[in-house]
Amino acid sequence: MASYRSEEGPGEETYPSLSGLLDHEPNLEFDDSEWQAENVAEEGELAVYAETPVSECSVELSLEEAFGSMCPNIDDEEDRLEQVDEEDDYLDMAKHGIVELGGVDRLSRKVIVLTAARLPSNKGFDHNRFLRYLLFTLDKFVEEDYSLIYLHHGLNRDNKPPISWLWKAFRAFDRKYKKNLKALFLVHPTNFVKIVWGIFKPAISVKFGRKIFYINYLEELEQYVQVSQLNIPKDVMEYDKNLKRRQQGNSQPETIVLPKTQQFGVSLEFIKGNTGLDIPPVLEYCTEYLEKPEALETEGLFRRCAVVSELKAAQEKFNLGETVEFGHNVHLAAVCVKTFLRELQEPLLTYDLFDDIVRIQRLPREDRVAAARTLVLDRLPEQNYKVLKVVLQLLAKVIERSDLNKMTSSNLAVVFGPCLCWSHSASASLASSGPINTFVDVLLSNRSAIFIL
Repeated sequence: MASYRSEEGPGEETYPSLSGLLDHEPNLEFDDSEWQAENVAEEGELAVYAETPVSECSVELSLEEAFGSMCPNIDDEEDRLEQVDEEDDYLDMAKHGIVELGGVDRLSRKVIVLTAARLPSNKGFDHNRFLRYLLFTLDKFVEEDYSLIYLHHGLNRDNKPPISWLWKAFRAFDRKYKKNLKALFLVHPTNFVKIVWGIFKPAISVKFGRKIFYINYLEELEQYVQVSQLNIPKDVMEYDKNLKRRQQGNSQPETIVLPKTQQFGVSLEFIKGNTGLDIPPVLEYCTEYLEKPEALETEGLFRRCAVVSELKAAQEKFNLGETVEFGHNVHLAAVCVKTFLRELQEPLLTYDLFDDIVRIQRLPREDRVAAARTLVLDRLPEQNYKVLKVVLQLLAKVIERSDLNKMTSSNLAVVFGPCLCWSHSASASLASSGPINTFVDVLLSNRSAIFIL
């Protein structure tokens, strides 16, 4: 299996590519003969073209020539993308749910999910407006590291976008969008995806190509994100189950018995029941380490990522009740805190509070602190309250050193919002991410007025 390296820095790993394991070809959702026979060059020519080295200065010209016969009007003025309207709310596009925020991945990067199954019929659908909406949405997240998940199942002959639009979309995603994209997961790929990849491959740099990963089954995605917190359509879930059933048969899954020292991926009740402690050992250990002055003064604390292999190794040790030596690896300790919170079976700010948390942003500013205090003191379970208090005490100390670590309360709210709160049925949507971050900012900025100190 191929292994790709990250752009984070020397020695830093990223997700292993699954393209070498793509040995299963699901049935196409539509007849792709028009792509193979009409729009794509002969197989031999395409293979030579796709593998021919292309310099950066000739990439666009080569692709323009390749697309010439397929899209004769691609350079017409009326076909060019209009500027994104920052004043437009794009509610007509948002209602389809094609683009959603999927919380954060295992390294606490924002995750954007594109779902092909939610694309409406091409009849009457404005693809150019959808592209502007997609760019409008990504603009909110591209300044920080992020991952993109494309759920391919559900694309069919009725909602398949024209190739001219795909080319326009490709040109629209300039360096601003590609720079901080750390992983692009193509879930349930088919021949259609391979054909498109063959066409665009000459224009995709080796550096960017290493960020693209094929995912055959949703369980393969689990090591990178919490799939249960993604808002995946039922038909996509059912398709995945049938796909696995055909490939693997009907064997019963092996029952996994967790050790009593397990910290990640369990509930607070599980941890307290096995340790007798209100504060999980992993949180207490990491907090003690991060409260040291040299850690608190680290620039980008809680914003920077950790090396994947180091994070997995630390999780395994914590889960076995072993000691983890962080040394000078401040960011690893910080990511352990975020990952622990994100992988709780129920969010620290419980499912029961979700709707009220989202509604707080609609209140006048002068009423938000009182509303937050009521939720935290009156409705949050006692153990959750104690853990939340420890987390916010640590973040308060981070804010006190914000002149050095560059992490203000609003910065930390953006980082910790998806780690503390998400909906019961899926991850926080694009619409609710802002209100959740606002609520966390209220907690951070008014800690002494909300908590019993």
